[in-house]
Amino acid sequence: MSRKTETRLVREGDLVAEVVVALLDDAGDWSPTISVQDATKLDDVRRALRSGDVRHAAQLATHLYRLTPLALTDAR
Repeated sequence: MSRKTETRLVREGDLVAEVVVALLDDAGDWSPTISVQDATKLDDVRRALRSGDVRHAAQLATHLYRLTPLALTDAR
């Protein structure tokens, strides 16, 4: 079984978290998969962002971002 890390993005509203998870590849039909612990971590980050608990999300994620819309004007 091989293991590889990957960064997943979790977005709730204008908040985005980068969460590192391990992909497990056992060459089966459902590969690659993530562990139950990593799936729970993604769910916990999503719940924390949804409830506005940025501190808890920051403990679980590697980076947090707030998305801001750009005000584009027609410069022609």
